[in-house]
Amino acid sequence: MAEPGDSPADLLLEVSELRTTFATEEGVVRAVDGASFTLRRGGTLAVVGESGCGKSVTAYSILRLVQPPGRITGGSIRIHPTGEPPIDVLALPAGSPELYRVRGELAAMIFQEPQAALSPVHTIGNQICEAILLHQPVTRRQAQARALEMLEKVGIPQPEARLKQYPHELSGGMRQRVVIAMALVCNPMLLIADEPTTALDVTLQAQILRLLKSLQASLGTAILLITHDLAVVAQTADDVVVMYCGRVVESAPVREVMKRPRHPYTRGLLMSLPALAGARSRRLPSIAGSVPSLTDLPRGCPFHPRCPHAQPGRCDQGEPPPLRPLAEGHRVACLRAEELAAEGIAT
Repeated sequence: MAEPGDSPADLLLEVSELRTTFATEEGVVRAVDGASFTLRRGGTLAVVGESGCGKSVTAYSILRLVQPPGRITGGSIRIHPTGEPPIDVLALPAGSPELYRVRGELAAMIFQEPQAALSPVHTIGNQICEAILLHQPVTRRQAQARALEMLEKVGIPQPEARLKQYPHELSGGMRQRVVIAMALVCNPMLLIADEPTTALDVTLQAQILRLLKSLQASLGTAILLITHDLAVVAQTADDVVVMYCGRVVESAPVREVMKRPRHPYTRGLLMSLPALAGARSRRLPSIAGSVPSLTDLPRGCPFHPRCPHAQPGRCDQGEPPPLRPLAEGHRVACLRAEELAAEGIAT
């Protein structure tokens, strides 16, 4: 994440106080409730948390892909193209050329399920070429050559034959590689990867992660990685944002979070990793309780009903605690963060 001492030229993505809600019969769901973070050019920022914490909605909000009854109700999203003024994504008119430029040319997304992201009635070649022709002034022949080159880069064997095939003729791993090729074919500055390895086995997961790191190194693309897997975060990310109930509860460089988690929720997530808990217990620790309904959040810190360190009369009162600096580059939304650190509990 960008810090005050960094050059403004290093800043690529700036999300501030983002709020996205869904109107339901049970009430208004605050799926993203004031999330703020930044991403450097060429860096990797991981957004982690349990299912339903708001990670994917945050990703969809950045590209203005939230569908009704969802609605972005507040905050700002700014992308900083090289050599250009910042672009306020939320101010762009729906359906405008400027918004389509953001989707594909400046930023692109790898969706969680490649089968759903690909059209079943169009060939792989047609779908990749369409993405190129939409954003670049090239001929169809040039687009086909570029599509072939990109399939080779993502490691698909016999790329000429694959261009003529349909998604159902490919394996899950190959479909995921096709989606990655389609996202990167216009050399976007920002790649949003929404759980890119969830549907794959362990071997394919490792291959896809290595592929993303390799492509990032060669293309200079920044990656916003949405995941629930902290083991993946440890391998790939530079910085991490932890979300709970639509709010950012901790943000820091990844090594800092892994070594010194300051929020009890982050500590609970880390303790559930076999690598950290295996030597201490035959059974993996788990976070007690369940995620509260987003239409009926508790007062005070939304995590306090599940927190082993919650203090009655303090953690369960008023508004949720704000995200505040605790150390250089490390911010946390916990009223007891300093106390727990002093007691050696959250280190």
